[in-house]
Formats: sequence, C-alpha cells, structure tokens
Amino acid sequence: MPLKPQSAAARRILSEPPSWSAANLAGAPHGFFGREGGVSTGVYSSLNAGTGSGDERHKVQENRRRIAAAFGVEPDRLCGVHQVHSPHAVLIEAPRTNERPRADALVTTIPGLAISILTADCAPILFADTQAQIIGAAHAGWRGALGGVVESTVGLMEKHGAKRARIVAAIGPCIHQASYEVGPEFEAEFGAADAGFARFFVPGAGDRFLFDLPGFCAARLAGAGVTQIETLPLDTYAEPARLHSHRRSVHEKAGDYGRNLSAIMLS
Repeated sequence: MPLKPQSAAARRILSEPPSWSAANLAGAPHGFFGREGGVSTGVYSSLNAGTGSGDERHKVQENRRRIAAAFGVEPDRLCGVHQVHSPHAVLIEAPRTNERPRADALVTTIPGLAISILTADCAPILFADTQAQIIGAAHAGWRGALGGVVESTVGLMEKHGAKRARIVAAIGPCIHQASYEVGPEFEAEFGAADAGFARFFVPGAGDRFLFDLPGFCAARLAGAGVTQIETLPLDTYAEPARLHSHRRSVHEKAGDYGRNLSAIMLS
C-alpha cells in the first residue's frame, strides 16, 4: 500500500507543505519533504529546497521559508551543511551566518533549530534521543554510508549525552533496491570492505547488480547500537510525482533536478 503524507497534527508539524513522518520519531517535530507544496517550476517542480541547484534563487528561498514555517521557525533556523559525501558529523548550536561547514551530518541539543539534510536518491536519516534532548540528521549516500557517516552521527550524539540504546532513527525517502542498478566495480568495492556486504546485492541484468541502500543503512545503524529503526517505504526513483530523484533526471536527460529536504527539531 502506498505511504501517504500524514496530517500536520499527526507529525507534529504546524502547517503545509506536506511531508511524511516516522512513528518512532513522534517525540520530536520532524518531516520528510518531497516535491509537493512549493513554487518552483519545470524540472524543479515544485518544492525544491536545494540551494545548489540551478533553480531560481528566490523560488528556493520561498520553498525553504515554507518548510521553516511548518516548524514554526524563521528561515535562518532551518540549518544545513555543505554536503560532500563524507563521514563527517558536526555539532550545530546556532544558525550559521557564514559558510556552512563541509559535512554530511548535523547534531544539536538546542531547541528551536530545525537541522536538515538534502537528498535526491541518497538516504536521509533522522535521529532522536528525546530523553537526553539531542537530535541528529545524516545524509547517507552509498559513499557516506560505507565511509561511516552513520557511526559518526551516533558517536557525536553519544558524546553530547545520548545513549545508543535510547536513540531512535528513521530512514526517509531514498532510492530502493528495485531501482538501484550498479556495476560490478561498485559491488566489488563493498566486497573489499566486508565480504558480508554481499547480502545487500542481488543480480540484475547481465553483469549488473541491484543494491539495497536503505537496508545497508539500517544495518549500519544496528551495528552502531541503534535498534529502534524505521524505514519509510518510499523509493525516490519510482515516485516522480512526489519525490525528486537525481538518477531519474539523468535517465530522462532533464539537465538538473530538485532536492528533497528532511528535518527534525527539538521543541
């Protein structure tokens, strides 16, 4: 059954645009936002939150303002990082007024900061230990997930008071195995890191494989001591009306693509 966006009341978000939520993150306002509810047009239609895209700047700013408003905060309190497919996680204690740090995960203990991640096939992962009042958000593409971004996020949360046994995590919309065809060199890189990673690949056409990114991320979470994990059944590639997808844009020769935004906040 298709997963439908939940109401604002159900996900503890105050207003539009629509987003999806995870039941295990009910203790913290959060949302996985797709492409509905914005002002962008063309390949960016309509809720494109990506400042690095070729979309018109004022439209991206309005889209991000709408997302911030859903959390009841000003746009500068919707915080992000300059994502570089790394394992690096950073602590955010105030809105940035200068260049964003180059990292792929954020952690905060400050209420009223909506920490966010941009994706367009990579996996957004939101974390919370509400007892310790600490949250995290990670951008887990295959490279970052293999390199340790999940472990870095959990470690930084633990450093600032979280307990691994209490951390809950949700893997948001990303490319799923049926849509994620890769070459033999990709599978070999995972095999060289750990022969056990072969379980995340199934044969595709010819010499190709299909890779299970959300399953791999869930395994990395479990390996880091996080046992309360929810995975949203939303494949970015297979949902053209609801989600942006980099791979789909390449296959369609679209030239560029919008970015989905996932965010979480301490109230």
